Amino acid sequence: MKLFYIRHAEPTYNPNSLTPVGFEQAEALSVRLKNVNFDKIFASPAERTMLTATPTAKKLNMDIIEADFANEKYAVEEFATIVDGKIKWIFWLDWAREVFTSPEVRALGDRWFDHPQFKEYNFEKAINRVYTDVDKFMLELGYKHERYTGRYKIVEPKYNNVALVAHGGFGRAFLSCLLDIPYPQVATHCELCYTGMTVIDFRECEGGYAIPIIKTFSSDAHLYSENVECEGIDY
Repeated sequence: MKLFYIRHAEPTYNPNSLTPVGFEQAEALSVRLKNVNFDKIFASPAERTMLTATPTAKKLNMDIIEADFANEKYAVEEFATIVDGKIKWIFWLDWAREVFTSPEVRALGDRWFDHPQFKEYNFEKAINRVYTDVDKFMLELGYKHERYTGRYKIVEPKYNNVALVAHGGFGRAFLSCLLDIPYPQVATHCELCYTGMTVIDFRECEGGYAIPIIKTFSSDAHLYSENVECEGIDY
């Protein structure tokens, strides 16, 4: 099975929608994906993700299935903070990036949240919430996650290609849990651009297991091939 994780197009937040460029990006994405034989298309219920997924779903004559666990509002509550009256992702803050990339946090591995500078944040609860939701989602797709091993027991494979259209902030936590890579490493080293497509192949290996392999990461090649403006993408 291949899982396509796609970030929404360039958004507006008030109202929750897409910019004119964002609508063009969503259309360009649909041109790229129109020949993919998707079995399911999931999307966060946020309007900007639904609008991003809609052109592809229409071209393929498919319904969009709401995936509430992928809604960024939960990730904002868990992995963001308020600075000067504005919401900021923790990984945007200089002090947090310094700690995230420190030898001490790397040495903690999957217990990265035990670092004393994170004591005022409940990151352990936050990342476990994402793990639980990701594991449930994957089990519905036929793959049982064995946490921290980087592999999945193939229980009942049902699909060949599945898309999940969601967010950038949530996406970092999602990929961390899906791939069993500590969140600080994903948060500081991985950027998800607008309509960027990440393809993860759950390739079967010995013993009835699958090890997820990243085939494509945050690719927005469709924006270039369709001559769509890329300004505003935060590389």
